Amino acid sequence: MTRHSEDSNSTVKTRRQQEDQRRMAFRRAIEDRCQERQLLQSISDYPELHWQAPVAAQRSAQPTR
Repeated sequence: MTRHSEDSNSTVKTRRQQEDQRRMAFRRAIEDRCQERQLLQSISDYPELHWQAPVAAQRSAQPTR
């Protein structure tokens, strides 16, 4: 009976960790979207600053030294 209880606790713990990871990924996606909207809103008054680069490309760009 103890073995079954340990397996069950391990399964529950693993499931909770996976749920937490999914929640955090979702939360990061929402925060990224909110930041992107705020940035677009803040530069909307300055159309010359608004250029059409994909957000993923901006994030992956490596600074040159």
